[in-house]
Amino acid sequence: MKKKKKSFPKKPALVLTAAALLLVGSTVGSTRAALTYYSENYSAQMNMQSIGVSLLENDKVVSSRDYVSNNEWKGTSEGTLLTDLLGKDETFTPGKKYNEAISVKNSGTIDTFVRVIITKSWQDEKGNKNTNLSPDLIELNFLTDNGWQVADAQSTRERTVLYYTKALKAGKPTPALSDTLRINPSIASDVKQNVSEDGKTITYTYKYNGYTFHIDAEVDAVQTHNAKDAIKSAWGVDVNVSDDETTMSLQ
Repeated sequence: MKKKKKSFPKKPALVLTAAALLLVGSTVGSTRAALTYYSENYSAQMNMQSIGVSLLENDKVVSSRDYVSNNEWKGTSEGTLLTDLLGKDETFTPGKKYNEAISVKNSGTIDTFVRVIITKSWQDEKGNKNTNLSPDLIELNFLTDNGWQVADAQSTRERTVLYYTKALKAGKPTPALSDTLRINPSIASDVKQNVSEDGKTITYTYKYNGYTFHIDAEVDAVQTHNAKDAIKSAWGVDVNVSDDETTMSLQ
């Protein structure tokens, strides 16, 4: 009797492709909405001041968007995360924690409130998202004891919405909203055994093989002047704002 030939399983292939975006639509649109909505009320106070926001990864600017005047902007609204995640000749290892400190800097000249929307997904070689693969296995460890707050009502398994609850001074960065990233090693155990029709060959197919994990970070900012109404207008959410407009909290 012939012995069955086994094809030993290989580790799933993971390609690092993650984008950091300051939304051209949402971010710039939100900022413009806030400025336009209140321009008649405080145009004198605004003078030549400008609103701006930058996304930082491990203290390095990934992308930025700064309002200049007359609907003119400077900076790049798109950037790439995780480019320095691996060392030279290092292979990505599921289960290992990698440094991934994401923060926001107020790169404008007026105080602002900021929020970040993190979206996690798995995509195939053509960039198509597979919603049957679990975004929970993409583990970005969030920090919420330093002023950041997760909006649970606005978040899903794939999307996490975070607000920085303190007014961010011009030129200042927030504390990091995350510190590490890892891919849960359980992806290596999600495997299907396939037996040939003649029963002589056994192969293994990994559920996540050939897919890449993606992390999108969307950032936008609203001025602190009349912040409660500005946030409602720009972001569509109700918040409580302190009388001196230095802190906010979700309702």
